[in-house]
Amino acid sequence: MENGQQQSYSIRKFKEKVFLALALTAAVLAVVPLISLLGYVTLKGITAINLDFFLHTPTPVGEVGGGMANAIVGTLMIVGLGCLFSLPIGLLGGIWLAEWGKGKRGFLIRYAVDVMSGFPTIIFGMFAYMLFVLTMRRFSAIAGGFALALVMLPYITKTTEEMIKMVPRTLKESALALGIPEWKVMLFVVLRTAWNGIFTGIMLAVARAAGETAPLLFTAFNNQYWNWRLDQPTASMTVQIYNYAVSPFEEWNRMAWAGSLALVAIILAITLVVRKYSKRVIYG
Repeated sequence: MENGQQQSYSIRKFKEKVFLALALTAAVLAVVPLISLLGYVTLKGITAINLDFFLHTPTPVGEVGGGMANAIVGTLMIVGLGCLFSLPIGLLGGIWLAEWGKGKRGFLIRYAVDVMSGFPTIIFGMFAYMLFVLTMRRFSAIAGGFALALVMLPYITKTTEEMIKMVPRTLKESALALGIPEWKVMLFVVLRTAWNGIFTGIMLAVARAAGETAPLLFTAFNNQYWNWRLDQPTASMTVQIYNYAVSPFEEWNRMAWAGSLALVAIILAITLVVRKYSKRVIYG
């Protein structure tokens, strides 16, 4: 009897070790493409990264040097405008869907959000083109920010809804039982509890929007020079990388790889910094 139990225990331990080995292998295989991609972009782009890259604007065809300083600033401007447009609507929409989004209205809104998340992003660019560019009769950072906001909106809304639904109902009921107004409970209890997950969704949306090229070709277009006005054509890193990548000049191809590396580094830096300081929002 004891031998049988010991044998059964040994089999279970063996199966456990096999399962853990398979899970670890799958996790490593999931990370390998990311590491390979980052390594390849780093090797190709590091040769063109220097101080001039971050301080100077692009040089004319045939001249060596230059940089993407205006495109870096333009990307931050356009993505910032996208966040300004999409965050209030996405967060409030996700709260409404999580708390009161039952019935036909909630179903229709969720269906619209799901459909938006599957749209080709070039359609958002065309819509922003008709809404802003044709009306203003010029390309602009505002149009680009609006197009990126449409890209970000479904991800922020869906993540906010799902994270709030994961907050235990007893936590909210306990706060309401203490006589705290419902809006304070939502802001200081529910949102604080769900903030880590919501923030992750926001950063995924920002990363997705920052890497988009097609919507900006129809909206912000491009600019080889510095521009600080939101109603004028504005450079962006993705469009500049695209222009450099399709050119027949070796120097511009090198700059395209450098721009790709810089874009990845900027998104990673923003994610790390905001994640670090977002904990203060939760814990005070």
